[in-house]
Formats: sequence, C-alpha cells, structure tokens
Amino acid sequence: MSLDKNSKIYVAGHHGLVGSAIWNNLLQRGYTNLVGRSHKELDLTDQVAVKQFFDDERPDAVVLAAAFVGGIMANSLYRADFIMMNMKIQCNVISEAYAHGVKKLLFLGSTCIYPKNAPQPMKEDCLLTSPLEYTNEEYAIAKIAGLKMCESYNLQYGTNYIAVMPTNLYGPNDNFHLENSHVMPAMMRKIYLAKLIHDGDWEKIAIDLDKRPVEGVDGYGLSRALDNRKRALEVLAKYGIYDNKVVLWGTGTPLREFLWSEDMADASVHILLNVDFKDVIGIEKYSSVHYGASTDGAVDRNHSAGRGGAIPSLGEIRNCHINVGTGKELTIRELSQLVVKAVGFEGTVEFDTSKPDGTMRKLIDVSKLHSLGWTHKVEIEDGVQKLFEWYKDSLA
Repeated sequence: MSLDKNSKIYVAGHHGLVGSAIWNNLLQRGYTNLVGRSHKELDLTDQVAVKQFFDDERPDAVVLAAAFVGGIMANSLYRADFIMMNMKIQCNVISEAYAHGVKKLLFLGSTCIYPKNAPQPMKEDCLLTSPLEYTNEEYAIAKIAGLKMCESYNLQYGTNYIAVMPTNLYGPNDNFHLENSHVMPAMMRKIYLAKLIHDGDWEKIAIDLDKRPVEGVDGYGLSRALDNRKRALEVLAKYGIYDNKVVLWGTGTPLREFLWSEDMADASVHILLNVDFKDVIGIEKYSSVHYGASTDGAVDRNHSAGRGGAIPSLGEIRNCHINVGTGKELTIRELSQLVVKAVGFEGTVEFDTSKPDGTMRKLIDVSKLHSLGWTHKVEIEDGVQKLFEWYKDSLA
C-alpha cells in the first residue's frame, strides 16, 4: 500500500527524539504534507481531543512516535503514569486512525518488551516467553499492548499497521534532563558538568542549568553568588556530579546496544514507505484474504475472517513487530569511556554498585530488519562524538 509525495502524514511526537528525526527524514525524501501537534496543542491522552484532530486533519498515514518515557529512576518512581499515559496515547491514536480510514500506521515501541532473561540476541519470537525486567515493567506492558493492537487490527480488519521496536536510541533533540533521561544523555551531561565544576567555569554551568534546570535550580546568579553555587553543587551531588568526579548507577557491566536516532528515523521511514503487513509475516496470500474483495484496494471493514486473531488457513500469526537496531553492543563502562573521550574529561568515573543495573544484556536480532532491506550507518564511536557536539550547540 504505497504513499505518494502528496500523502498527508501525521507524526505524533514530532518534537521528540525519534519523531523529529522521522519528520526531517520524510522532508528530505520529498514528503512535505506533514502534520504535527505539540503536547500543548494536542493532549494525546484526551480521547475527545484526538477524535477532533482526526476529524479535522484526516491523515493518510500515522507515525505514532509519542510516548511517556524515562530511565530507571523515572520508571521506578512513576509506575502508574508509565502504564496509564502510554496506554491512553496508544488506544486513542490507533482507534481513531482505524475509525478514520488511515491507510498506514507505524507504531514505535521499545526493546524493553522482551523478557529480562531472554536468549541473546533477542529475536522477535521471544516476546512473552518469560518475566519482564521489574524496573520498567509498566512501560514494557504498555508497548506490548500497542504492538498487539496493531497486530490484532491487521488480523481482524485487514489494516496495514506495522510495529517497530527500536533498541536504545540517542541523537539530536535527546532528553538531557537529569531527573528523567536515558543512560547516554544523562551520563554525558554529568561528565560535562563535572568537568565544568573542576574548571571553575560557572558561566557555562549557569548556561547549562538555565537551559535544563535540575530540581528547580537554574543558572540565575551562579556566576556571582556563592550561596547559589553551594546550592547548585548540593543538588548536582544528588545525581553523582562532583568536582572532577562522576558516580554512575550500577556496576558498569551491563551490555547495551545503541542506535543513532537519525538511523532509526531512516529505518522507520523505509518501513513506512516500503513494507506492508503481508511482507512482515511472509504470507503473500494474506493480501487476498483481506483485500481481495475490494477492487480499489480499500479495507473491507466488515470482513470477519480474521475476527478473534485467527485466520484458519494461515495458522497462528504473532510477533509481527520488527526489531530495529545495530546488532552490536558494549558495556556501560565502555560507553562511559567513549563519553569521557568526547567531553575531554580528565577526572574519574565511579560506579555505585548498590544501585540497580537493570537488565544485564539487551542485544536484539536484526535479521528480519536486514531482510526487509535496511541496515544502520552510524557506529557508536562516531555517534557519541556527534551527540556531544549537538549538546554543546544546544547551549549556545
């Protein structure tokens, strides 16, 4: 089901890390009829508002990149929010996309959907085979529900909704707020601030804290008032940031895979434009089961052969999502060394082993993605340097 250059594409979460990169990737490919709404303009947890948006805009395709996200600390503190907010967003957008005849929908999840002790590298088929990692269980369950919604709508109604599960992402427009950011941007900012404290560069510390305040502490008066500096140091110390020293959570031994966000965007757009549900499940006759009754290719909304998730002639269909990553990994300690090099930090990095590591290994199998015609381009060594350059530019 093809989209032409005039197709109206709604990118939900277009100001975020992935959404902004997808937006730019589509523009670069000549898809200029794009629709986006900021959170202030459209609250995706508000069912009535989402319906009104779809009534007004009638998009041909939807990229669902909006989510309520955070790292280990945020996942632990806001468990109810993580499951409820994400479920509301997904239910509202997917149901209204269906109700308004959207041709194609791309849902972005996360590889945290996989079991804590899943065989490595993790294939799509290991979903729901054993317990999840406790620290992000609610977010994972929400994302599993989202991919199952896509799968089930396809099976019941013949829609063309594809779910992609990216590995850990990093890149331009990343979240560097210490209270709810992911491992790499948090680590990078901590190391950068520890360097600035050691250098006595309070002007740059003030700029940094003005841009992204920490627990209400901003850059006001830091370059002059000693009391303000003392307060800032006390708050930063709570996040493991000291004079020429940074303390990170865990042992440093967990292995992680990272994907440059612009690579993720390129993979997403490749799938949006070139991959249909029948391609993912590898069954050509699926299209004749669901689309054959219509001469114009429109979805037959009354077709019930797939009702209940089973099309007898096709057998059981599940795990139709697509892993998106590099298939490569490194330890958190090795990542810290790359960040130290990029920042030019000459202090020490310590690990607080009393804090949780999270999942010890999270490498995904990307053979399905490769078979669909896409591989990554940016390697981690170059990506870390590029991220730090972007972060410095964001403070200018």
